[in-house]
Amino acid sequence: MSAFPLFLDALALAAAYALLALGFVLALNASGAVNFAHGDMTMLGGIAAALLGVWLGLPGWLLLPLILLPAAALGLAVAATGFLPLRDRPPEAVFVATIALAAILEQSATALLGAAPRAVPAFAGSGTIMVLGLPLARQSIAIVAIAALLIGGVQLLLQRTRLGMRLRAVAQDREMARALGMPVIGLILLSFALAAMLAAVAGLLLGQQYFATPTQGPGYMLKAYIAVAIGGWGSVPGALAGAVLIALFETFVSTVLSDAWAQGLLYVALLAILMLRPRGLLGEATGRRA
Repeated sequence: MSAFPLFLDALALAAAYALLALGFVLALNASGAVNFAHGDMTMLGGIAAALLGVWLGLPGWLLLPLILLPAAALGLAVAATGFLPLRDRPPEAVFVATIALAAILEQSATALLGAAPRAVPAFAGSGTIMVLGLPLARQSIAIVAIAALLIGGVQLLLQRTRLGMRLRAVAQDREMARALGMPVIGLILLSFALAAMLAAVAGLLLGQQYFATPTQGPGYMLKAYIAVAIGGWGSVPGALAGAVLIALFETFVSTVLSDAWAQGLLYVALLAILMLRPRGLLGEATGRRA
């Protein structure tokens, strides 16, 4: 019984990681290359929410819509500088360009704001509510609910709308989509913008739980990368499953052992999964992504 509140905390972490991984895989599928600035866009979402909370004195749920448009603009800027000029070159060129952009974002944030951690205003306060005799954290419940709504909304967009059909077509075969008259570049830009918005919301949620600092970007990027590798390269359900597994693993192992053991054993588990399932747990053929 006492493990359930801990499980809820793990589920809240999983929800934030799931948004992070979902945005990562959307941009990956659309562009065919890894955006290594994704983690720093997550970091900036948390930092922006923390600053707006101080300047405007708003609660967390009002900060969420305020960071979406700036995040989308940042995603478009990353695509315009780190992907579009290099789209006809080998994927390694995009890797290097987005790594450079990530470093620029991190160092700029550190130089302008300092490295001190900043708190993000909570959605539902720090108290608990009793459910079936169990004290459950209001904030964890709010994080899970917000993430579930956003993930459900993205799934509806991808599966039930004409725009979603076009986004999936670009993810599956960009050349065929272009031959059919689809605005491939515009759809890739939209994918980057959507990915950045999801990253920013993930940063806001993680900042509510663990503070926001300018140096968190590489760690977030690594979590997204591991989630996709575990779940299956290019698979949206796989990325979500990988994010959940990472959060559950980190939470329970760190509780039983320590944070250092949790991080170390996470990589051991990753290697074991990749040896047993090279395509990941839910890996699919390239033509069936998204």
